[in-house]
Amino acid sequence: MKRLGSVLLWAVIAAAFIGPGTVATAASAGASFGLALLWALVFSTVACLVLQEAGGRLTIVSGLSLGQALRSRYSTGVRGGFVVILVLGAILIGCGAYEAGNILGGVAGAVMATGWSKGLLTLATGLIAAALLWSQAPRRVARFLSGIVAVMGVAFLATAWRVGPSVVDVLRASFVPNLPLGSGVLVLGLIGTTVVPYNIFLGSGLARGQNLQDLRLGLAIAVGFGGVISMGVLVVGTAVEGAFSFEALASVLSTKLGGWASDLFAVGLLGAGLSSAITAPLAAAITARDLLGRGRDDEAWGMQSWRYRAVWMGVLGAGVGFGVSGIQPIPAIILAQALNGILLPLVAVFLFLAVNDRDLMAGQGNRLPANLVMGAVVWVSLLLGTSALWRAVARVAGISPPSPAQIVLLTTGLSLIVLFALSRIFVRGRK
Repeated sequence: MKRLGSVLLWAVIAAAFIGPGTVATAASAGASFGLALLWALVFSTVACLVLQEAGGRLTIVSGLSLGQALRSRYSTGVRGGFVVILVLGAILIGCGAYEAGNILGGVAGAVMATGWSKGLLTLATGLIAAALLWSQAPRRVARFLSGIVAVMGVAFLATAWRVGPSVVDVLRASFVPNLPLGSGVLVLGLIGTTVVPYNIFLGSGLARGQNLQDLRLGLAIAVGFGGVISMGVLVVGTAVEGAFSFEALASVLSTKLGGWASDLFAVGLLGAGLSSAITAPLAAAITARDLLGRGRDDEAWGMQSWRYRAVWMGVLGAGVGFGVSGIQPIPAIILAQALNGILLPLVAVFLFLAVNDRDLMAGQGNRLPANLVMGAVVWVSLLLGTSALWRAVARVAGISPPSPAQIVLLTTGLSLIVLFALSRIFVRGRK
């Protein structure tokens, strides 16, 4: 029973990334590029497992969450304060962008299910999420909504089976990286929607009171299942004809499984959006408390304090604001996931330093194999993020973008410089 409880606990992480962003981004990838980007989901699922395990292990061994560990190492001096503000700012921006996708996607499902006004449903969704966060009972509701999302996920897997792609093609696309022209934003989106930066902070906090064995089992099952569902969504997206939309995706489900499947998709999309709309502001508030407060017992940052509530209200308000702005959900959701993909390396670098800190980890820090895997995750995510930035700058400046070889060299050099600078500050904070 204890291990079952651990799986259910970590299902919150899977439910947080199986939101409208995953559905929109993965299905768009399938509709635009077939199976070619499956490898990005395989990579991001492995990356999610590696980073979440490291964050949870940090808490179990040191007794400090990731946010608390960073505050303890970087809170002194001007440079240290800058690092704390930098991390907090990145998390809040990422949560705000992610929340916009949650609200837009959840409302899209509600519109499909009811046919009611989009503006009215956006406000209603925001009010429901606010009421649940204010009542301090969001996790229980999130788990219930996660059950709806899981049923929708099974429907996607069944539809993917009915689509019937070649097993050889699926395996090749899953393990042979391929970057078709114009796929950069979608690749970043696929990584950003699976390895959600704020989830690393949230998962680190959830690990309190766990043991390593249960942590690893729960993560393997919950995140693995979430990754498989994401891959199923991409496969279903390959069957979409014409321009991609949530309605087109629902039509594929209905054709393959029956009319009931489109109704399930609408309700599941609403459930996914609402559960993630609760989780993102909650994670932002917890991260702000850990970085700026003095611990979980700090009354100034208690769950009923104005500081704590101001953070989650700000993130939720950003999502509702985008929802009532009238922007199209699919492009906004994909861009939000891409932004999270760009922010991921920053969080991953700090986690890498923390789990290699001998004082914090008491002999249970990363070994060489774990460092190689984690280093590869950090480098690849940074490579993809900086690649998009280099190309965007080149486009704005009207110059030719760097070649792939130049991007690799630039990213590697930048990675080493940033890692060296942050490690020096980290060492100073330890003294």
